[in-house]
Amino acid sequence: MSIREEFFSVNGVPAVRWTAETDPTTAGRPLILIGHGGGHHKTHPAVLHRAHHFVRTGFAVVSVDVPNHGDRPTDDHYQRMATEIRTRAESGAELAPLLTAFHARVAKQTVGEWQAVLDHLGCGPVGYWGISLGCGLGVPFVAAEPRVRAAVLGLGGAAAPALCEAAAQITVPIEFLVQWDDERVPREQSVALFDAFGSADKTLHANPGRHGDRLPEHELDSAVRFFTRHLTPPVTGAAEAAPPAGRPG
Repeated sequence: MSIREEFFSVNGVPAVRWTAETDPTTAGRPLILIGHGGGHHKTHPAVLHRAHHFVRTGFAVVSVDVPNHGDRPTDDHYQRMATEIRTRAESGAELAPLLTAFHARVAKQTVGEWQAVLDHLGCGPVGYWGISLGCGLGVPFVAAEPRVRAAVLGLGGAAAPALCEAAAQITVPIEFLVQWDDERVPREQSVALFDAFGSADKTLHANPGRHGDRLPEHELDSAVRFFTRHLTPPVTGAAEAAPPAGRPG
């Protein structure tokens, strides 16, 4: 399948959309917004890999550069916080509180920016996929945005009450990913964040590995099935109601 890549911006915020070449709009396909990780950007190889897989399985995809990432201008305050995070990581210090504070500050800006991108695209059902920074920004976004009907989140934890409060407001289906040996997000904080989600339909997927290790490929396949269930309308009508061949109606 040929995939169309379209770069655009909304109010100066750079973004990119991927669609099937034969269907270059989001009108006929559910849209998945991918939130990239810290230090990454909207066309990072990890984002591209997931985006292309989602397009090949029936979705349109969009990703947006987070402040101080990708094609966004350098922000001195965010840059200082990012430098402090790297310094603490190199020294082996606890990162969760600082990461949570960084995510909370950035989310105050990105929630509105991502909503404006959805307004620009005029899309229908929306799913969200984001881990690490994408989780820290995704939780408040999903809590605030009614167009999001399902979300895959992960590699985040309950280090701040505000994040748990936002998670409690989320009632759409959730698939939550945990790296069991995550050195940045303590396991108990990940489980606490999962527990905080207000969704009745939520599952936790735990895999061995550290924070930066590649997620197993089967988790991407699981995400496709998850989004298909919750973003694609069930088949109805005559084809569904017809009895099997050879049996009376």
